[in-house]
Amino acid sequence: MANKLIELVDIKKSYGDNVVLDEMNLYFNENKFLTLLGPSGCGKTTTLRIMGGFETPDTGKVIFKGQDITSLPPNKRPLNTVFQKYALFTHMTIAENIAFGLKIKKKSKDYIKDKIKYALKLVNLEGFENRMPDSLSGGQQQRIAIARAIVNEPKVLLLDEPLGALDLKLRQDMQYELIRLKNELGITFVYVTHDQEEALTMSDTIVVMNQGYIQQIGSPEDIYNEPENAFVADFIGESNIIASTMVHDKLVNILGVNFPCVDVGFGTNKPVDVVIRPEDIDLVAPEDGIITGRVTSLIFKGVHYEMDVMACGHEWLVHSTDMCPVGQEVGLRVDPFDIQIMNKPESEDEEAVKIEE
Repeated sequence: MANKLIELVDIKKSYGDNVVLDEMNLYFNENKFLTLLGPSGCGKTTTLRIMGGFETPDTGKVIFKGQDITSLPPNKRPLNTVFQKYALFTHMTIAENIAFGLKIKKKSKDYIKDKIKYALKLVNLEGFENRMPDSLSGGQQQRIAIARAIVNEPKVLLLDEPLGALDLKLRQDMQYELIRLKNELGITFVYVTHDQEEALTMSDTIVVMNQGYIQQIGSPEDIYNEPENAFVADFIGESNIIASTMVHDKLVNILGVNFPCVDVGFGTNKPVDVVIRPEDIDLVAPEDGIITGRVTSLIFKGVHYEMDVMACGHEWLVHSTDMCPVGQEVGLRVDPFDIQIMNKPESEDEEAVKIEE
């Protein structure tokens, strides 16, 4: 069983009247890739900065392996941070940049030399010791920033949107590099991003945040396939989210039509929200559909077609490898397992709720 490495206990942080984190409780296990995911302003970077020692919580504690490190400065913590802005020293060679933290720790020259060689090999930049930062591409500079953090042998590597400045292809390449590094080094990665695809690709565990609260914690598969509320469903990938009525266990009324489902325990004739992913809707002949509609728009996306289908007064988003032209009448079918039922919030204030463990 994995051991708790870091615990955030009752963390609260405000800037003036703006509450950024409200009594957050969260823990991180050893040798895991954990991602804090959410929109701008949700508190994810503040959480990371509190872990790294760059911010002090108003109340609460940061615990590392059972010890309170809340008041320790960043350089005394067994964690290293890689920021989006690489912050390489432009007047130093790559070797000098990587060695900077080790020199402060007064490590021997031979030790430093070995560590530089090891780190450059890990990030696939062997032979770059004497290059200057401005001669490197953005992706190479980011790898050097990661190498500089790795040589300090942190127990935890904190990464604050480190790939945000890179182009799409380079970003995807670096995602696989980070997964490889995590597996080779056996350390815990805590990663901040607002990019859902990045989070789904890289993470063992995703923490979805909104308005200073944790909305859901789970594996990428759980977060995508079993969202706990409409915010998570809408933020993670594209979804059809429809106000519906739970008729009784395993039967939900969507837009006046009864659909079989597999969910139970939501009551009888209760208002609920239904989530159906666009790739889970099957387009069939009109007579074979649970409901019928008409295609109103069509976009080719490479791996699939994206279509809007007007049915029962609602525009359904459908992803399919089969193309149906605009104006065609179609039937829509959904497997009961692909209909996700969620409790409907009683008020707008409930949209961002604190999920207790």
